[in-house]
Amino acid sequence: MSKAETNSEIGERIVVTGMAGAGKSTLSRLLATKTGLPLIHLDLHIWNPGWIRVPQDELVEKQRVLLADDRWIVDSNDVDRDLLIQHADTLIVLTPPWWLCSWRAFRRGIRRPANSQLPDGCDESFSQRIQDEWGIVWRNWRNRHVVRARDLALAAHCQSLMQVHVLESKRETVNFAEHI
Repeated sequence: MSKAETNSEIGERIVVTGMAGAGKSTLSRLLATKTGLPLIHLDLHIWNPGWIRVPQDELVEKQRVLLADDRWIVDSNDVDRDLLIQHADTLIVLTPPWWLCSWRAFRRGIRRPANSQLPDGCDESFSQRIQDEWGIVWRNWRNRHVVRARDLALAAHCQSLMQVHVLESKRETVNFAEHI
């Protein structure tokens, strides 16, 4: 696993993952702008209308189709591990502290514009957004050790298969992005 300050290149099939609120979408948008790679927000594909979660087998099939292209950045913490290993050439794992992720997620819910991109057929009110973000705060706290351990285990497993970058702070993430 390499440190942010030594990175200067990344591949063309990039997965950005981490806890909710870690900064996946922000970094992914920045990388897409800098590299010209198409950006796939996987969260837009995991919900059916009415906020009904896509069944796991259907989600894996959707991912298989989305990852069939030669160039992309995927922003998600729900990428199928086998598909990631099969298709990605770069894994970026964001691991800021759980409490910072929770704060960012909650703040995002309050500040998100009404016209922000949502899955087809999934509308939300301001009060629903706040409730959803409080749910993320709770899940982040409850899973604070599990998610970090899972993400670091994935990074360790992928280290010999692709480029792996573990970014633990905003400073490391900014340094990484500046060197792309």
